[in-house]
Amino acid sequence: MQSASELIDARIMELGDWRGQMLSRIRTLIKEVVPEVVEEWKWRGVPVWCYEGMICTGETYKSVVKMTFAKGAALDDPIRLFNSSLEGNTRRAIDFHEGDKINEKALKELILAAGALNVKGKSKLKADSRGVERDGVQLEGQPRKAKRNPGTAPGTQARHCPGSSV
Repeated sequence: MQSASELIDARIMELGDWRGQMLSRIRTLIKEVVPEVVEEWKWRGVPVWCYEGMICTGETYKSVVKMTFAKGAALDDPIRLFNSSLEGNTRRAIDFHEGDKINEKALKELILAAGALNVKGKSKLKADSRGVERDGVQLEGQPRKAKRNPGTAPGTQARHCPGSSV
C-alpha cells in the first residue's frame, strides 16, 4: 500500500499540467512553514495536510486547484486570499486558476495561522524574518526527527488529523 506522500506525488505527476505544478508549489509552501506537517490521502483522492488537526486540503478540478482551510473562517485574512467557500461558518478556500500567481508571503501566514489555531493553548507557532518558530525554537530549515506512535506506519508522524487512519 502506498503512503499518502507517495499518492500525492503520483497525483502531481498524473496531472502533468499547471494544476500539478500549483499543487506541488502549495505542498512545498506548507512543508516550509510547518515542517512537521503530516500528509494524508482522504475522500478517494484528496491530499490533506495536518498538524494537531487538519490545516487544509488540496483539491484539483478541471479548471481550478482549491486549497480549503478546515478552520478558515476563524483565520484573519487581511490580504483577502480567500476567494471561495466564503458563506460558511467554518471553512474557507482559495481557488487558484491557470496563470495565477501565489502571494507566497500571505499564504505562508495563513498556513502558519491555521497550524497555530490547531495547537492553540498547547504551543505557539510564529513567523518572523528569520523563519518559523515554535516556543522559541527555530523550525524552518532544521532537520526534524519525527516521533511516531507505535501503531503508525514508518515515515508517518503522530500529529495526524483526528479520526484518521495514518
